[in-house]
Amino acid sequence: PKVNKWKQNAITVAGGNGTGQKINQLNCPAGIFIDQKKNIFIADLDNHRIVEWKYNAKEGQIIAARDGKRNRMNELSYPTDVIVDQQNHSIIIADKGNRRVIRWLNQNQQILIDNIDCSRLAMDKHECLYVSDYKKNEVRRWKMGEYDNEGVVVAGGNGKGDQLNQLNSPRFIFVDEDQSVYVTDRDNHRVMKWRKDAREGIVVAGGNGKGGHQDQFSEPTGMIVDHFGKIYVADQGNHRVMRWCEGKKEVEVVVGGNGEGNQSNQLNRPTGLCFDDEGNLYVTDHFNHRIQKFEIIL
Repeated sequence: PKVNKWKQNAITVAGGNGTGQKINQLNCPAGIFIDQKKNIFIADLDNHRIVEWKYNAKEGQIIAARDGKRNRMNELSYPTDVIVDQQNHSIIIADKGNRRVIRWLNQNQQILIDNIDCSRLAMDKHECLYVSDYKKNEVRRWKMGEYDNEGVVVAGGNGKGDQLNQLNSPRFIFVDEDQSVYVTDRDNHRVMKWRKDAREGIVVAGGNGKGGHQDQFSEPTGMIVDHFGKIYVADQGNHRVMRWCEGKKEVEVVVGGNGEGNQSNQLNRPTGLCFDDEGNLYVTDHFNHRIQKFEIIL
């Protein structure tokens, strides 16, 4: 298969106007989701809101926010991730500060999962919802519509540690067609893959200690897997996005890797990653308070 490459100078598609609360600004953005129309949904972490930037828009629209009455249903506190259920266009939010996962549908809010130290979210083709818990060091799965239970542990759940059946501060999750769960195991500086019903995971990226070498990570966060099974990882502390091939030693820098900075070929603690349907790569550039689009070279 052809190996995709991206232009190294990104276009800022959201934020990039300094840190702040204006609708053209972001404040430490975290997870992102891109729908079929290339609209970008952003967990605007330190602004306690979810914003949607329409395709080519110069400013965002606030989808969900806090209005000062903390912990009410419509009060967000440090939201870390957002996904859109494209079946009913509802928005599912990891409301980390309130320790819950909530759904917004036409301004109606519903708590799906309460009392959880949620970090990131994912959904599979069966509409099952996956949530990483950074304190319990596990990932759980819930069937769509059946949230009044504990869910099923699908990765980790054996305490904090660096064994193959453990995680240490898990962050982003990706679920493939076979319901294998990939998770960035941040403080172990690796990406784990747990096949369906597995008792332990396998290391598919990193796992060579914390550092800046080609085969190392420094606090990996965002992660996505393409149709060829190649794994893309936001290597936060090294300000770069890496591509790994499971089972092979090929590792390469995809974008960034030019030091911490705010030029168009630089990143400052990249967190979220997303592809649109054309294969353009979007990166949450956390401390530059912007979303960067790296265009695919066709």
